[in-house]
Amino acid sequence: MKIIVEMGHPGHVHHFKNMIWDLEKKGHKVQICTMDKEVTLDLLDKYGFTYEVLGKNKSSGIIRKFPLLIGAELKMYLISKRFNPDLFICRGSPISAHISSIFRKPCISFNDTEHSSLVDSIVFPFLDVVLTPSCFIKNLGGKQIRYNGYHELAYLHPYNFGPNPEVLNELNLREGDTFIVLRFVSWNATHDVGQHGVQNKGQFVKELEKYGRVLITSEEDIGLEFEKYKINVSPDKLHDLLYYATLCVGDGGTTAVESAILGTPSIYVSSLVGTMGNLIELEDKYGLLLNFNDSDEALGKAVELIQKPNLKEDWKFKRNHLLREKIDVNAFMVGFVENYSNYLHL
Repeated sequence: MKIIVEMGHPGHVHHFKNMIWDLEKKGHKVQICTMDKEVTLDLLDKYGFTYEVLGKNKSSGIIRKFPLLIGAELKMYLISKRFNPDLFICRGSPISAHISSIFRKPCISFNDTEHSSLVDSIVFPFLDVVLTPSCFIKNLGGKQIRYNGYHELAYLHPYNFGPNPEVLNELNLREGDTFIVLRFVSWNATHDVGQHGVQNKGQFVKELEKYGRVLITSEEDIGLEFEKYKINVSPDKLHDLLYYATLCVGDGGTTAVESAILGTPSIYVSSLVGTMGNLIELEDKYGLLLNFNDSDEALGKAVELIQKPNLKEDWKFKRNHLLREKIDVNAFMVGFVENYSNYLHL
Protein backbone atom coordinates (compact mmCIF):
# COMPACT_ATOMS: atom_id res chain seq x y z
CA MET A 1 0.00 0.00 0.00
CA LYS A 2 0.87 3.67 -0.31
CA ILE A 3 0.08 5.47 2.92
CA ILE A 4 0.19 9.11 3.98
CA VAL A 5 0.86 9.62 7.69
CA GLU A 6 0.28 13.14 8.96
CA MET A 7 1.97 14.54 12.05
CA GLY A 8 1.21 17.84 13.74
CA HIS A 9 3.09 17.61 17.02
CA PRO A 10 6.29 16.02 18.43
CA GLY A 11 4.18 13.43 20.23
CA HIS A 12 2.82 12.21 16.90
CA VAL A 13 6.35 11.30 15.78
CA HIS A 14 6.71 9.00 18.77
CA HIS A 15 3.22 7.59 18.29
CA PHE A 16 3.71 6.64 14.65
CA LYS A 17 7.45 5.96 14.32
CA ASN A 18 7.43 2.21 15.09
CA MET A 19 4.32 1.66 12.97
CA ILE A 20 6.00 3.36 10.01
CA TRP A 21 9.19 1.33 10.38
CA ASP A 22 7.24 -1.92 10.62
CA LEU A 23 5.01 -1.08 7.65
CA GLU A 24 8.03 -0.18 5.52
CA LYS A 25 9.71 -3.47 6.47
CA LYS A 26 6.61 -5.20 5.13
CA GLY A 27 6.97 -3.43 1.78
CA HIS A 28 4.48 -0.60 2.17
CA LYS A 29 5.39 2.94 1.07
CA VAL A 30 4.83 5.69 3.63
CA GLN A 31 4.81 9.43 2.92
CA ILE A 32 5.12 11.57 6.06
CA CYS A 33 3.47 15.00 5.97
CA THR A 34 4.14 17.18 8.98
CA MET A 35 3.63 20.57 10.53
CA ASP A 36 6.73 22.38 11.76
CA LYS A 37 5.82 22.66 15.45
CA GLU A 38 8.29 22.81 18.35
CA VAL A 39 10.79 19.95 17.95
CA THR A 40 8.78 17.85 15.48
CA LEU A 41 11.28 18.27 12.63
CA ASP A 42 14.22 17.65 14.98
CA LEU A 43 12.69 14.35 16.01
CA LEU A 44 11.97 13.30 12.43
CA ASP A 45 15.58 14.06 11.53
CA LYS A 46 16.90 12.18 14.57
CA TYR A 47 15.01 9.08 13.49
CA GLY A 48 16.12 9.40 9.87
CA PHE A 49 12.68 9.99 8.35
CA THR A 50 12.10 11.87 5.10
CA TYR A 51 9.06 14.14 5.12
CA GLU A 52 7.15 16.98 3.51
CA VAL A 53 6.45 20.11 5.61
CA LEU A 54 2.88 21.41 5.34
CA GLY A 55 3.47 24.66 7.26
CA LYS A 56 4.86 26.20 10.44
CA ASN A 57 2.46 26.07 13.39
CA LYS A 58 3.41 28.89 15.72
CA SER A 59 0.18 30.83 16.15
CA SER A 60 -2.38 30.42 18.91
CA GLY A 61 -6.14 30.76 18.64
CA ILE A 62 -8.35 28.99 16.13
CA ILE A 63 -9.03 32.10 14.01
CA ARG A 64 -5.31 32.71 13.47
CA LYS A 65 -4.84 29.08 12.46
CA PHE A 66 -7.26 29.23 9.50
CA PRO A 67 -4.71 30.64 6.98
CA LEU A 68 -2.26 27.95 8.11
CA LEU A 69 -4.94 25.28 7.66
CA ILE A 70 -5.82 26.44 4.15
CA GLY A 71 -2.16 26.51 3.08
CA ALA A 72 -1.49 23.09 4.62
CA GLU A 73 -4.49 21.54 2.88
CA LEU A 74 -3.33 22.88 -0.46
CA LYS A 75 0.13 21.36 0.08
CA MET A 76 -1.40 18.05 1.19
CA TYR A 77 -3.58 18.05 -1.93
CA LEU A 78 -0.55 18.51 -4.21
CA ILE A 79 1.45 15.85 -2.36
CA SER A 80 -1.47 13.41 -2.56
CA LYS A 81 -1.93 14.04 -6.27
CA ARG A 82 1.71 13.13 -6.83
CA PHE A 83 1.90 10.22 -4.35
CA ASN A 84 -1.54 8.70 -5.07
CA PRO A 85 -2.08 7.16 -1.59
CA ASP A 86 -4.37 4.24 -0.77
CA LEU A 87 -4.87 5.38 2.83
CA PHE A 88 -4.47 8.40 5.13
CA ILE A 89 -3.54 8.18 8.84
CA CYS A 90 -3.64 11.09 11.28
CA ARG A 91 -4.32 12.26 14.83
CA GLY A 92 -7.67 14.02 14.43
CA SER A 93 -6.44 16.40 11.74
CA PRO A 94 -8.79 18.29 9.45
CA ILE A 95 -6.05 18.31 6.80
CA SER A 96 -5.96 14.54 6.25
CA ALA A 97 -9.70 14.25 6.83
CA HIS A 98 -10.56 16.80 4.13
CA ILE A 99 -7.97 15.80 1.54
CA SER A 100 -8.71 12.08 1.88
CA SER A 101 -12.37 12.79 1.12
CA ILE A 102 -11.42 14.74 -2.02
CA PHE A 103 -9.44 11.73 -3.28
CA ARG A 104 -12.13 9.32 -2.03
CA LYS A 105 -9.61 7.40 0.03
CA PRO A 106 -10.16 6.12 3.58
CA CYS A 107 -8.78 8.02 6.56
CA ILE A 108 -7.96 6.41 9.90
CA SER A 109 -7.66 8.78 12.85
CA PHE A 110 -6.44 8.27 16.39
CA ASN A 111 -7.98 10.27 19.23
CA ASP A 112 -7.44 10.33 22.99
CA THR A 113 -8.49 13.93 23.65
CA GLU A 114 -12.12 14.16 24.71
CA HIS A 115 -12.17 17.97 25.00
CA SER A 116 -11.31 18.70 21.35
CA SER A 117 -14.97 19.13 20.32
CA LEU A 118 -14.47 22.26 18.21
CA VAL A 119 -11.87 20.63 15.96
CA ASP A 120 -13.73 17.31 15.97
CA SER A 121 -16.78 19.00 14.45
CA ILE A 122 -14.85 19.76 11.24
CA VAL A 123 -12.94 16.46 11.22
CA PHE A 124 -15.19 13.52 12.16
CA PRO A 125 -17.68 13.80 9.29
CA PHE A 126 -14.82 13.13 6.86
CA LEU A 127 -13.20 10.21 8.73
CA ASP A 128 -13.81 6.51 8.18
CA VAL A 129 -12.52 5.14 11.48
CA VAL A 130 -11.57 6.73 14.80
CA LEU A 131 -9.37 4.57 17.03
CA THR A 132 -9.53 5.42 20.74
CA PRO A 133 -8.32 3.84 23.97
CA SER A 134 -10.94 1.65 25.64
CA CYS A 135 -11.13 4.16 28.52
CA PHE A 136 -12.12 7.03 26.19
CA ILE A 137 -15.09 8.73 27.83
CA LYS A 138 -17.01 9.81 24.74
CA ASN A 139 -19.10 7.59 22.51
CA LEU A 140 -18.24 8.69 18.98
CA GLY A 141 -20.72 6.43 17.22
CA GLY A 142 -20.28 3.78 14.56
CA LYS A 143 -16.90 5.02 13.35
CA GLN A 144 -15.27 4.50 16.74
CA ILE A 145 -13.19 1.40 17.48
CA ARG A 146 -11.73 1.04 20.96
CA TYR A 147 -8.53 -0.81 21.84
CA ASN A 148 -7.22 -1.91 25.23
CA GLY A 149 -4.27 0.44 25.60
CA TYR A 150 -3.06 4.03 25.35
CA HIS A 151 -1.49 5.89 22.44
CA GLU A 152 1.72 6.14 24.49
CA LEU A 153 2.05 2.36 24.64
CA ALA A 154 2.77 2.43 20.89
CA TYR A 155 6.28 3.61 21.77
CA LEU A 156 6.73 2.97 25.50
CA HIS A 157 5.71 -0.68 25.69
CA PRO A 158 8.78 -2.76 26.64
CA TYR A 159 8.66 -4.39 23.20
CA ASN A 160 9.55 -1.01 21.69
CA PHE A 161 11.34 0.88 24.47
CA GLY A 162 14.41 0.19 26.58
CA PRO A 163 15.82 3.01 28.76
CA ASN A 164 19.24 4.38 27.85
CA PRO A 165 21.18 5.76 30.87
CA GLU A 166 23.33 7.93 28.60
CA VAL A 167 20.95 10.85 29.20
CA LEU A 168 21.96 10.83 32.87
CA ASN A 169 25.61 11.39 31.98
CA GLU A 170 24.64 14.45 29.95
CA LEU A 171 23.06 15.97 33.06
CA ASN A 172 25.69 14.90 35.61
CA LEU A 173 23.32 12.38 37.17
CA ARG A 174 23.67 8.75 38.14
CA GLU A 175 21.11 5.98 38.23
CA GLY A 176 19.37 6.09 41.61
CA ASP A 177 19.87 9.85 42.12
CA THR A 178 16.80 11.72 43.32
CA PHE A 179 15.61 14.18 40.71
CA ILE A 180 12.28 15.70 39.76
CA VAL A 181 11.16 16.60 36.24
CA LEU A 182 8.80 19.58 35.99
CA ARG A 183 6.99 19.74 32.65
CA PHE A 184 5.18 22.88 31.51
CA VAL A 185 3.22 23.24 28.26
CA SER A 186 2.39 26.32 26.23
CA TRP A 187 -1.45 26.10 26.35
CA ASN A 188 -1.80 27.40 22.78
CA ALA A 189 -3.41 24.30 21.26
CA THR A 190 -6.93 24.81 19.94
CA HIS A 191 -8.39 22.42 22.52
CA ASP A 192 -6.59 24.25 25.38
CA VAL A 193 -8.35 27.60 24.96
CA GLY A 194 -9.42 28.96 28.34
CA GLN A 195 -7.59 26.25 30.30
CA HIS A 196 -4.61 26.48 32.66
CA GLY A 197 -2.04 24.34 34.42
CA VAL A 198 0.50 24.84 37.21
CA GLN A 199 -0.11 28.24 38.82
CA ASN A 200 2.77 28.37 41.33
CA LYS A 201 5.85 27.23 39.41
CA GLY A 202 8.26 29.05 41.73
CA GLN A 203 6.83 27.37 44.81
CA PHE A 204 7.17 23.93 43.21
CA VAL A 205 10.84 24.58 42.49
CA LYS A 206 11.55 26.00 45.94
CA GLU A 207 9.94 23.12 47.82
CA LEU A 208 11.00 20.18 45.67
CA GLU A 209 14.67 21.14 45.39
CA LYS A 210 14.90 20.49 49.14
CA TYR A 211 14.65 16.78 48.31
CA GLY A 212 16.48 16.42 45.01
CA ARG A 213 17.59 18.09 41.83
CA VAL A 214 14.85 19.90 39.90
CA LEU A 215 14.89 19.79 36.09
CA ILE A 216 12.46 21.85 34.01
CA THR A 217 11.38 21.09 30.46
CA SER A 218 9.02 23.69 29.05
CA GLU A 219 7.32 24.56 25.77
CA GLU A 220 7.00 28.20 26.85
CA ASP A 221 9.45 30.85 28.00
CA ILE A 222 9.45 30.54 31.79
CA GLY A 223 11.71 33.48 32.63
CA LEU A 224 15.22 34.05 33.93
CA GLU A 225 14.42 32.92 37.47
CA PHE A 226 14.05 29.34 36.23
CA GLU A 227 16.85 29.38 33.68
CA LYS A 228 19.31 27.36 35.79
CA TYR A 229 16.75 24.55 36.11
CA LYS A 230 15.82 24.37 32.44
CA ILE A 231 17.27 21.49 30.44
CA ASN A 232 17.63 21.03 26.71
CA VAL A 233 17.71 17.26 26.48
CA SER A 234 17.60 15.92 22.94
CA PRO A 235 13.89 15.24 22.24
CA ASP A 236 14.58 11.60 21.43
CA LYS A 237 16.02 11.11 24.94
CA LEU A 238 13.20 12.65 26.98
CA HIS A 239 11.58 9.29 27.70
CA ASP A 240 14.86 7.91 29.00
CA LEU A 241 14.98 10.83 31.42
CA LEU A 242 11.38 10.27 32.53
CA TYR A 243 12.12 6.59 33.14
CA TYR A 244 14.95 7.36 35.57
CA ALA A 245 13.24 10.33 37.26
CA THR A 246 12.07 10.01 40.86
CA LEU A 247 8.97 12.10 40.21
CA CYS A 248 7.35 13.95 37.32
CA VAL A 249 5.04 16.92 37.90
CA GLY A 250 3.45 19.18 35.33
CA ASP A 251 0.55 20.33 33.20
CA GLY A 252 1.32 18.33 30.05
CA GLY A 253 -1.13 15.46 29.75
CA THR A 254 0.99 13.38 27.38
CA THR A 255 4.11 13.66 29.56
CA ALA A 256 2.05 12.75 32.62
CA VAL A 257 0.79 9.59 30.92
CA GLU A 258 4.26 8.74 29.59
CA SER A 259 5.81 9.01 33.06
CA ALA A 260 3.11 6.84 34.60
CA ILE A 261 3.49 4.15 31.93
CA LEU A 262 7.27 4.17 32.49
CA GLY A 263 6.77 3.52 36.21
CA THR A 264 7.65 7.02 37.44
CA PRO A 265 5.27 8.66 39.93
CA SER A 266 3.34 11.24 37.95
CA ILE A 267 1.33 14.27 39.08
CA TYR A 268 -0.85 16.08 36.54
CA VAL A 269 -2.00 19.62 37.34
CA SER A 270 -4.67 21.12 35.12
CA SER A 271 -8.11 22.67 34.90
CA LEU A 272 -8.85 19.79 32.49
CA VAL A 273 -8.70 17.15 35.22
CA GLY A 274 -11.64 14.78 34.91
CA THR A 275 -12.14 15.21 31.17
CA MET A 276 -9.72 12.57 29.82
CA GLY A 277 -10.30 8.87 30.22
CA ASN A 278 -6.66 7.79 30.05
CA LEU A 279 -5.64 10.08 32.94
CA ILE A 280 -8.65 8.98 34.98
CA GLU A 281 -7.97 5.27 34.44
CA LEU A 282 -4.27 5.59 35.25
CA GLU A 283 -5.24 7.06 38.62
CA ASP A 284 -8.36 5.09 39.55
CA LYS A 285 -7.41 1.64 38.23
CA TYR A 286 -3.62 1.56 38.37
CA GLY A 287 -2.59 4.25 40.88
CA LEU A 288 0.25 5.34 38.61
CA LEU A 289 -0.86 8.95 38.17
CA LEU A 290 -2.43 11.57 40.45
CA ASN A 291 -4.68 14.31 39.03
CA PHE A 292 -5.13 17.76 40.59
CA ASN A 293 -6.85 20.94 39.43
CA ASP A 294 -5.47 22.79 42.47
CA SER A 295 -1.75 23.60 42.29
CA ASP A 296 -1.28 23.88 46.07
CA GLU A 297 -2.81 20.44 46.66
CA ALA A 298 -0.60 19.01 43.92
CA LEU A 299 2.50 20.49 45.53
CA GLY A 300 1.55 19.02 48.89
CA LYS A 301 1.18 15.56 47.33
CA ALA A 302 4.50 15.94 45.47
CA VAL A 303 6.34 16.75 48.70
CA GLU A 304 4.65 13.80 50.39
CA LEU A 305 5.59 11.37 47.63
CA ILE A 306 9.20 12.44 47.26
CA GLN A 307 9.82 11.58 50.91
CA LYS A 308 8.45 8.03 50.64
CA PRO A 309 10.99 5.19 50.84
CA ASN A 310 10.80 2.65 48.01
CA LEU A 311 8.69 5.03 45.95
CA LYS A 312 10.02 3.89 42.58
CA GLU A 313 9.79 0.22 43.53
CA ASP A 314 6.10 0.68 44.36
CA TRP A 315 5.48 2.32 41.00
CA LYS A 316 7.36 -0.37 39.09
CA PHE A 317 5.05 -2.95 40.65
CA LYS A 318 2.00 -0.93 39.54
CA ARG A 319 3.48 -0.55 36.09
CA ASN A 320 3.91 -4.30 35.73
CA HIS A 321 0.23 -4.72 36.62
CA LEU A 322 -0.71 -2.31 33.82
CA LEU A 323 1.53 -4.03 31.26
CA ARG A 324 -0.04 -7.40 32.04
CA GLU A 325 -3.47 -6.01 31.20
CA LYS A 326 -2.73 -3.79 28.17
CA ILE A 327 -1.86 -4.74 24.60
CA ASP A 328 1.18 -3.99 22.46
CA VAL A 329 -0.41 -0.97 20.80
CA ASN A 330 2.10 -0.72 17.97
CA ALA A 331 1.44 -4.31 16.90
CA PHE A 332 -2.30 -3.54 16.98
CA MET A 333 -1.79 -0.43 14.82
CA VAL A 334 0.24 -2.27 12.19
CA GLY A 335 -2.28 -5.10 12.03
CA PHE A 336 -5.20 -2.69 11.81
CA VAL A 337 -3.63 -0.69 8.98
CA GLU A 338 -2.80 -3.81 6.96
CA ASN A 339 -6.35 -5.12 7.35
CA TYR A 340 -8.26 -1.84 7.43
CA SER A 341 -10.64 -2.90 4.65
CA ASN A 342 -12.15 -5.44 7.05
CA TYR A 343 -13.24 -2.55 9.27
CA LEU A 344 -14.36 0.02 6.68
CA HIS A 345 -17.51 0.11 4.63
CA LEU A 346 -15.78 0.41 1.27
